[in-house]
Amino acid sequence: MDFTPTEEQTAARELAARIFGDLSTHERLTAVGTGSDGELWKALCEVGLLAAVEDIGLLGLVLLLEEQGRTTAQVPFAASCVYGLLAVSAHGSAEQRERLLPGIADGSVVMTGALPDTAVRAGAPGELSGVAPVVPWLRDATHVLIADEEQKLWLVRTADARCEPVELTAPWSAGRLILDAVPAEQLGGAGAYDDVLATARTAFAGLQAGVCAGSVARAVAYTNTREQFGQPLAAKQGVQLRAADAHMDTEAIRVTAYEAAWRRDEGLDYAAHALTAAWWASEAGQRVVHAGQHLHGGMGADLEHPVHRHFLWGRQLDAYLGCGSELLQELGESIVHGEGEGEGDA
Repeated sequence: MDFTPTEEQTAARELAARIFGDLSTHERLTAVGTGSDGELWKALCEVGLLAAVEDIGLLGLVLLLEEQGRTTAQVPFAASCVYGLLAVSAHGSAEQRERLLPGIADGSVVMTGALPDTAVRAGAPGELSGVAPVVPWLRDATHVLIADEEQKLWLVRTADARCEPVELTAPWSAGRLILDAVPAEQLGGAGAYDDVLATARTAFAGLQAGVCAGSVARAVAYTNTREQFGQPLAAKQGVQLRAADAHMDTEAIRVTAYEAAWRRDEGLDYAAHALTAAWWASEAGQRVVHAGQHLHGGMGADLEHPVHRHFLWGRQLDAYLGCGSELLQELGESIVHGEGEGEGDA
């Protein structure tokens, strides 16, 4: 395995870091509130970062999402890339790819996903009915990739459905999707659902790695400048140990996400690796963002402090697409049934 980024991946990551760092500031996030940052979204699309994902692969996307997570930038970047660009590229028909990919790449088509648990059923041919109770970034989306009860994937235009705002722990512009014989088009066939879900778990683990890295960085900066009894808090052994544990947890999330993403890009089986990355993102992620707040002392309890956003995002991500115990059970069942033992696993 070689997780060394290519020149293209490195260039894209550096560009993403600059844009997120310049535009996703504490002041701008405060002004945006719980909505999305339209100006930031426009900037990302104009420089071609969404379009680049088709070339730099899932590992490249994970690198970009780390940079988004560091700044908790409020844009549907992960959702539109995972449920849109990568899903349509991998499983769409030639006609679907030609029709949808250009709009996803330039940001005029914004995709999100309603996976894995929905109460949606396919009725008459090409029609869906039911409810997806919580869909992240639904208020920004033009299309939703949704799974029915048989785990078939369908594309639905939000303009054809009813969308009600829902507030989540993190400010993800979420909504409730209500379908009543809404027209839909199928995306992919057998195996598409499993691949998209594994891709999403890997990508959002990368996002969690960035959220955690940002939380740790803020805690380190704070404890190095905050003094107690004439010494910085960072000089205390207890603070050092807590920060070190948080750093190691963050690295575990990062490396497992890299491995899963690399394997997908190489055409290897990666389902078990995606579950592993998602488990670390859930279990370790909540430890890290709690530690980040704790290391800020009383400041960590301030809801207006920047570190609180990392806490909210970390807690949202620790249960998104499956909490730790659910993921561990799914991973155990896949091992029992001999799944995830494809070539290259020796």
